[in-house]
Amino acid sequence: MDERDGAVMSRRERLRLETTREIKAIALRQMADGGPGAISLRGIAREMRMTPRAIYSYFPTRDDLITALTSGIAASLAEAVENAGTAVPDDDPGGRLIAWGQALREWALAHPESFRLFYGHPIPGYQPPEDGPVERTARRVCRDLTRLVAAAWPHVRHHQPADTSWSDLHPDYVAKIQADLPDVPPAAAALALRVWGRMHGLVALEIDGHIHPVATNPAALHRAEMLDLVRSLGLAGTDRP
Repeated sequence: MDERDGAVMSRRERLRLETTREIKAIALRQMADGGPGAISLRGIAREMRMTPRAIYSYFPTRDDLITALTSGIAASLAEAVENAGTAVPDDDPGGRLIAWGQALREWALAHPESFRLFYGHPIPGYQPPEDGPVERTARRVCRDLTRLVAAAWPHVRHHQPADTSWSDLHPDYVAKIQADLPDVPPAAAALALRVWGRMHGLVALEIDGHIHPVATNPAALHRAEMLDLVRSLGLAGTDRP
C-alpha cells in the first residue's frame, strides 16, 4: 500500500495524488511542445476528459499550477547539485565544484524546458508568490554553491582581489548570504557569483541551442571549462569522468 508521511493513504487520497501527477505531467508536456505560455488548465481538462470545474478543485488557477510545477522543478535541481557536491570528499574542493557544475549541466539537459522556466523564461501573465517555493529553492541552490566556494576560500583567497566589500554587492544578496552563511567574507560571496556565471553561462548557451552549431562535443567543452575554472582558482580539481 502507498504511504505518505508514515500514514496509509486512503483510496481517495491515492486517486487525488495520481490525478495531480497526471495534471503536472500534461502541463510539462504542454510546456515542452509550446513553451511556458502554452500551459492551459482548460486544455489539460479536455485531454483528461475532466470538466473545468473538476480540474479547478486541484489547481484553482493556472498560477497555482505553475507554482506547483516550478516548485517541483526547483527542488529537483537543488537535490541534483547538492548530492553531486557532497558525493566528493571534503578535502577536494575543486572536485566538488566540478561535480556541482557537471550536475547542473546534466540536469539541464534532462529537463531543458524546466531549466528555461526556472532561469528566466517568463510565463506571460504569471505572478509568482513573494518568497514562494521557487524563490526559497533558488536561495537554497545559491547557498549550496556559496558554501562550496567558502570551503575552498582558504585555498583560493590569495588568488582573488582583496578589495571587495559588501557594498559592491546587492543588499538583498548580502542579507541572504549573511543570514545563511554568516562567516563568509564579501570577497568569497563575490567569487561565488563569478563561479556561478561561468557554470551557468555555457549551460544556458547549450540549452538555448547556441553550442551545437559550433561544437561537436559540448560535453567535452563544458568539462574543459569546469577544469579551467577550478585551476584558475588555484585548485587542483579531481579530473573525474
